[in-house]
Amino acid sequence: METTSATRHRHGQRSAAAEALRTTTRHWAEEKLRPEVARMDREACFPRELLDELFALGLMGVQIPERLGGGGGSFSMSVLAIEEIARVDPSVAVCVDVQNVLVVNALLRWGSPAQQERYLPHLARDLVGAYSLTEPEAGSDAFALRSHARREGGDYVLTGQKIWTTNAREAGVFLVFATVAPEHGPHGITAFMVSRDAQGLSVGPNEDKLGIRASSTCKLRLDGVRVGSADRLGEEGDGYDIAVDTLNLGRVGIGAQMVGLATGALNAAAAYAKQRQQFGQPIAAFQGVQLPLARVATDIEAARLLVNDAACIADDEPFSAELLWRSAMAKYFAAQVAERAASQAVQTFGGNGYSTSYPVEKFYRDAMIGQLYEGTSNILLRSIAGQVLANAPSGGFASP
Repeated sequence: METTSATRHRHGQRSAAAEALRTTTRHWAEEKLRPEVARMDREACFPRELLDELFALGLMGVQIPERLGGGGGSFSMSVLAIEEIARVDPSVAVCVDVQNVLVVNALLRWGSPAQQERYLPHLARDLVGAYSLTEPEAGSDAFALRSHARREGGDYVLTGQKIWTTNAREAGVFLVFATVAPEHGPHGITAFMVSRDAQGLSVGPNEDKLGIRASSTCKLRLDGVRVGSADRLGEEGDGYDIAVDTLNLGRVGIGAQMVGLATGALNAAAAYAKQRQQFGQPIAAFQGVQLPLARVATDIEAARLLVNDAACIADDEPFSAELLWRSAMAKYFAAQVAERAASQAVQTFGGNGYSTSYPVEKFYRDAMIGQLYEGTSNILLRSIAGQVLANAPSGGFASP
């Protein structure tokens, strides 16, 4: 599977702006976020003051053009910020991910100039966006939507139910997918920007989840929500393409989250191994501890390269066919690595790794979601297999 020339520069030096973003993000995550992580996980909360700090640092509008109040950065810079935050708390990383990678990119790609002027300055400054596609009967079959958008004069009236809506508790605007023409299947799906205060929209309670507990995940109910044509994103029927485009980008963002998580788990395990004494010396002196950590470190570097490779393709050709399978590879492998890294960290800590008094059990719980959302691992493998088989030589092989 050959890559395009657009990826040739992908492992070059990062720009000064990217390095400044990395430094700023890492410092904030260590100094401001880390002291709150255990409480946020325990209480399943995301304090508004921390969210305000993300906005103040420009981390909620990395790619929004400077003229609209954002950072004017690249997709790769959004991915960099997600990874850095996930080293400390993957819950906060997924909030930043949904905002930058899904909602903002949908507006940058599909929004009219008026919609961009209306939403992007607020998304850069103080408005949280949420992405609402999944329904009770539309999970891996994401386009089997039952939510309906009925034309009524110059407006649409939305009715239906959504689940697993990330950022729903904090969001002021929702990117909602509904069908205007069920008889057209996926090509009847249309996307809408729906304000939180829209009459008929209700947000359910936060799901009590295994991991990423500080990230809010709620149901939405659409009970005759009236949306003007000015808040339709793209044309009628563009919803399918909008979802495919954004989910391909989203898989790279989740890959970055998993790489950050794995790095955080490895760092915790290595630090503990140097501190923990057994048989008169640190357990880091034993090969039985060293070698598994070395394998994890190697896996993380491989996952990071896959994610960065996909991110660079997204910078140059964000809606290319190549990104579909590259993003699938990046997310699939990074999620596998995150689970292995978190598991090894728990084993390195021994019995202490099973205690909530230490940080690695949370990494283990948080890692589980990587193989589920924005495409399960089996769905991603199906996409990768399609590319492998499409590129296989035709005609078979001659018998010896």
